[in-house]
Amino acid sequence: MPDHRKLSPSLMRSLEVFVAVAETGQMRAGAKLLNLSQPAASQHVTALEKAFGTVLLDRSTRPARLTHAGARLHGKAQKILDALSDMETELRHVGQKSLSLLRVGIQASIATTLTPSLVAFAQREFNVEDITLHAGQSGNHERLLRTKQADLAITSNPFLDMDGLERHHVLTERYLLVLPETYDGPTDSLEAIQTRLPLVRFGDTTNAGRQIAQHLRRLRFEPDRVIQADRSSMVTSCVSAGQGFSLLTPTLLIDGLVENMSLQLKELPVSGLSRTLTVVARKEELQNFPKALAEMSRQKLVKRITSHMGGIGANNVEYDLV
Repeated sequence: MPDHRKLSPSLMRSLEVFVAVAETGQMRAGAKLLNLSQPAASQHVTALEKAFGTVLLDRSTRPARLTHAGARLHGKAQKILDALSDMETELRHVGQKSLSLLRVGIQASIATTLTPSLVAFAQREFNVEDITLHAGQSGNHERLLRTKQADLAITSNPFLDMDGLERHHVLTERYLLVLPETYDGPTDSLEAIQTRLPLVRFGDTTNAGRQIAQHLRRLRFEPDRVIQADRSSMVTSCVSAGQGFSLLTPTLLIDGLVENMSLQLKELPVSGLSRTLTVVARKEELQNFPKALAEMSRQKLVKRITSHMGGIGANNVEYDLV
């Protein structure tokens, strides 16, 4: 039995850290998931070992492995954290027909387009009182969902490896070829374009960047020059300035076109490259709000794409009519 005098007020945080380390398999990865330094995460695990009087991680192996006690604690800690999250959700909504608090992670590329409509929709249709919005990449959304800092996310990664989630399809969109408005060279092959312009793409730290890089490797296309950035506005501004060409989806182009950046949009001369946007939420916590939000987001995005890109934008977006 643990000495309760040794259990610090940060016990819940230490359990969160331990679960993150156990699920990622590495101290560094677990720390990164929770936006902590590796030494800070290690201190949390050491504090748990001291409090419970047992070794939780076998540090003699690389990577470190859970001991028998660590494996037992992992299962129980996950149940405790899930129970606390369920209790928080239940108490937030008990006796109410509305959602008192809503925390949303939203893909950075669509945040400007969707935020006003999302806030108005949540307030009008579900009487949400307090709303917190986090713009970022899908990696940010995973951290927010795993650490219970977000109730749902509108994201480009459905997180199929995470249990206890419900998923609602927003749309699937194919990538387009994006060129400077003044470009007058060949457009029928990426190899021909890259002899004149470098490729401007998302960095390898982003889900879109990894997806594009993997697809191009499968096509055996290796550009001689590459410019990487982690925001769509940075990519489109480089292309608009004539500094390169890019591969972007309609929603990744919205902000740049709204700002009247000078761009040429053409069908991509290679196939099979697309991304999907999904509303991901913890299962059965938010009534029918996640499904309704997916439908509202789809309508808003398709309207904006059609308005700014016309046929080429609309023809490269697929969605289910509901």
